[in-house]
Amino acid sequence: MRVLSGIQPSGNLHLGNYFAMMKRMIDYQEHHTLFCFVVNLHALTSVFEAQKLRENTFAACCDFLALGIDPEKSYFYVQSDVPEVTELTWLLSNVTPMGLLERGHSYKDKLAKGIPANHGLFAYPVLMAADILLYGADIVPVGKDQKQHLEMTRDIAIRFNQTYGEVFVVPEPDIPDSVAMVPGLDGQKMSKSYGNTIDIFSPENVMKKRVMSIVTDATPVEAPKNPDTCNLFAIYSLFLDEAGRKELRARYLAPGLKYGEVKKELAEVIWNYFAPYRQRRDELMKDPEGVHRIMQRGAEKARAVAAHYLEAARHATGIDY
Repeated sequence: MRVLSGIQPSGNLHLGNYFAMMKRMIDYQEHHTLFCFVVNLHALTSVFEAQKLRENTFAACCDFLALGIDPEKSYFYVQSDVPEVTELTWLLSNVTPMGLLERGHSYKDKLAKGIPANHGLFAYPVLMAADILLYGADIVPVGKDQKQHLEMTRDIAIRFNQTYGEVFVVPEPDIPDSVAMVPGLDGQKMSKSYGNTIDIFSPENVMKKRVMSIVTDATPVEAPKNPDTCNLFAIYSLFLDEAGRKELRARYLAPGLKYGEVKKELAEVIWNYFAPYRQRRDELMKDPEGVHRIMQRGAEKARAVAAHYLEAARHATGIDY
């Protein structure tokens, strides 16, 4: 089975990125054919400084490699290193209804936040569809907020197949309830755009300060706490197995729990969890030539697969005269 997902190089890696997507990718590579990529073309909708995009893209490559992506077991590449995706985007654009894109929640949300409308922002789901369909992905692990975009991909694939014949695999979403949404400091989805993240590779004092700022309620120390409405509990639970979550829940339900003490515990847990990855990342960041060689090999592998589907699409549409 082919599994595919990517991450935008739009800033520092945070817990939401890791648990909602990256950890799942690393697990998938052991038993499935994994396509994992750094989505720098999509990042152009929000990053307008060339040097910043270069630095973020390189850092994201190092993040993935440090956290356990194995380029020998997977297809790991940078989106822009596979130019086939832009041609396929155009082919798909011609079967994508305007109404489908106009209904996009993400597009409307960004406009509501004052982000200027442009074609890239509007047509984002078509490029995402090309990313997925170009490799025959069977399943796509996504967060809850990306579910509609994957539904659009399915609609676009079905419409193309109905118009030109069976060319593309229609992918299925993979959204486990446990990581459908990783909460941030304020309980909203953890996101750089909300400024509520806990970055994985930040200095220890910075990370601790972020953890200590997690918003909690005003329940008195002597009263039981509600773990089901507490984002501190939700974030801590990401690092616990079932027995650990039960133990933490019991502490919440018993009088005397101090949120400040739980936050200090969580900060230590986060720091220790990522310690070995931090060392590996430091090594990779000092070896840009080695990292670039890895990414180029990954792109070559990915392009070999992409060529199959693009050639089929070119033939189906008749542009291969």
